[in-house]
Amino acid sequence: MKIRKAVITAAARGERLYPVADTVQKAMLPVVDTDGLHKPILQIIAEEAFAGGIEEICVVCAPGDGPRYLQAFQSLRDNLMQSYQGSDWARAQATQVDHLLSRLQFVEQSEPLGYGHAVYCARPFVGEEPLLLLLGDYLYLSAVPGKRCAQQLIDLAMQAGCSVSAVNPTPEHLISRYGTLTGKHQAGTPGIYQIEKIIEKPSLSLAEIELHTPGLRRGYYLCFFGMHVLMPSVFGILQDHSVVNGKMLPLTPSLQKLAEREKYLALEVKGNRYDISKKFGWLQAQVGLGLAGQANHETLTTLVEMLAEANQRHERQ
Repeated sequence: MKIRKAVITAAARGERLYPVADTVQKAMLPVVDTDGLHKPILQIIAEEAFAGGIEEICVVCAPGDGPRYLQAFQSLRDNLMQSYQGSDWARAQATQVDHLLSRLQFVEQSEPLGYGHAVYCARPFVGEEPLLLLLGDYLYLSAVPGKRCAQQLIDLAMQAGCSVSAVNPTPEHLISRYGTLTGKHQAGTPGIYQIEKIIEKPSLSLAEIELHTPGLRRGYYLCFFGMHVLMPSVFGILQDHSVVNGKMLPLTPSLQKLAEREKYLALEVKGNRYDISKKFGWLQAQVGLGLAGQANHETLTTLVEMLAEANQRHERQ
């Protein structure tokens, strides 16, 4: 089994980033990547997928956003070549943008019917192949040298021949933000579980009853990391089970159906994910990537200087 295609969902308007996301798609906000270059968030996510062997990417976007994304990337490439002629870094970045544009396509989610519907919109692109599913407002940072988070997930999916979702042990006070699951630990394979039950953003009281996973630290639960490898059978489940009263349900109920019908694993990915749409999420992502990359010294120095200045202001008050 080979996983060639990735889907990035980026149709949400980013209300939590208003007013910035009202004029610029949040996936086009700039972040300094680990290689020290400023890049749109969407490019960083796409390069995560390419590093895992992905060959084609479909971005599910809001109506009218596809041409805006293409125009923005084309303008970025042209500016790099015209404004920074002779710079090695500019040529390298322009080459990366060209590679992205040659492998990128867009499909519009005509109505805001939820995450499950956004994924279903990519069905014609995916066809009968497995897919890597990524979120357009998450940045991922691997703790494994030389192996990105997506690569960790893809490796297991190819080995096991089944759907695999990335998870992260999460403290109980945060589980109401995420899809949360439990399952049976696979003997002799640390951090791998056969998924049994998934609940979307559960209350703590419900999680205590339904989602305890033996072997995890007390007060921790397995929560979605924002990254999945899914078999094409998920589209049939989405079609059959995800519309109620004319409204598409979240993806999670369809993933529960998937777990009931076929082998479906969870992998504790070694790394961190940053939700740039939440309050201070963009800041956390930038600090995380800065500390992990070529701008480590500059990032650390800046943080120390800012903390010192804040402390001085506090002492003067």
